[in-house]
Amino acid sequence: MQASPHCHALVSPPSSEESTSGADIISTAEFNHTGDLLATGDKGGRVVIFQREPESKSEPYGQGEYNVYSTFQSHEPEFDYLKSLEIEEKINKIKWLPKQNAAHALLSTNDKTIKLWKITERDKRPEGYNLKDEEGKLKDLSTVTSLQVPVLKPMDLMVEVSPRRIFANGHTYHVNSISVNSDCETYMSADDLRINLWHLAITDRSFNIVDIKPANMEDLTEVITASEFHPLHCNLFVYSSSKGSLRLCDMRASALCDKHSKLYEEPEDPCSRSFFSEIISSVSDVKFSHSGRYMLARDYLTVKVWDLNMETRPIETYQVHDYLRSKLCSLYENDCIFDKFECAWNGSDSVIMTGAYNNFFRMFDRNTKRDVTLEASRESSKPRAVLKPRRVCMGGKRRKDDISVDSLDFTKKILHTAWHPTENIIAIAATNNLYIFQDKMNSDMH
Repeated sequence: MQASPHCHALVSPPSSEESTSGADIISTAEFNHTGDLLATGDKGGRVVIFQREPESKSEPYGQGEYNVYSTFQSHEPEFDYLKSLEIEEKINKIKWLPKQNAAHALLSTNDKTIKLWKITERDKRPEGYNLKDEEGKLKDLSTVTSLQVPVLKPMDLMVEVSPRRIFANGHTYHVNSISVNSDCETYMSADDLRINLWHLAITDRSFNIVDIKPANMEDLTEVITASEFHPLHCNLFVYSSSKGSLRLCDMRASALCDKHSKLYEEPEDPCSRSFFSEIISSVSDVKFSHSGRYMLARDYLTVKVWDLNMETRPIETYQVHDYLRSKLCSLYENDCIFDKFECAWNGSDSVIMTGAYNNFFRMFDRNTKRDVTLEASRESSKPRAVLKPRRVCMGGKRRKDDISVDSLDFTKKILHTAWHPTENIIAIAATNNLYIFQDKMNSDMH
């Protein structure tokens, strides 16, 4: 997608409430590998899967529309009696597994427990059993005088979601990320201090591959904030820290990857140091590019592109909302400074996207260096609506549609975004509403 505003909303928000608290707040969104399915998780532990409708010749705008395919309860609230802690049901992350057969599979996790779900379809049912009647009860064998071949009759499509495996007791601290390996057999899960490697077929044990917990917790200086496997090399993974660094690890080097292969860290400018420097430098999300050559890292004010071959500094830095630098004090007081924004690549790694406040989200075109601010709102969710670029002004002269930095709504924040793997379709989670936009003007350009 070029950094252009020619987007059309394909799904209007499923919720009509404007509440900013409650079980229906979306906490993660993830397209599957083909982009035909989109899964969202929420604070109430539910997973909603949307399926893309096939192309319709009569309705050119009907193609690409996502409708609810299945909804299921993934996690329930639990209570840890040993620690007297309530474990909330909120879904922290969802990851799709590459499709191996007719069924789909995904991993979902809350703070402690990871679950593997299988999604299957049924549109036929067998009829004409020899030993059962129409209601499924066993017949009296003495009444069976002839044999018949059961036949499959069409029925209304049923989507069945079944739990296949539960990976529990692997984490002492809260799970912040999961990532499926390119070998399609293993995945990793990360919490504040440790990263575990799991086999998808084995639930009762995992291997600890990173442990940054100090012998004395008073010596703790940083925590793990996100982690991801390399898309092509199954031995490589990256994890980010609250100190703003990225560490690339190679599992071939040793079983415990405490010693990283490469450290990506930008030296801090002493002139711009402030009380908030450490907080705003914390990396909230890290994503490998589809090519595997670059990494995208989001901190509070910027999104940075790192080349895997250059550790000294990022090759690109984009200011997401630089106008907030003067507001850090009030953002600290209302806890917004600790918000964890995610970031996403488009299918060809040429455009990056991340969220901001006031239901704004930002796009940066790496080739043209153009950027645009767009808003996910009810007005823009009407079919064929075109998103207008928005501008935030610091003061002085204002254009007609400009919004003042002082009138931004910090309760409306776009933390979770996802980009279709090959097309210009994006999913934006705005509190309890999901927006899906498609760039109709540049649908051939990525």
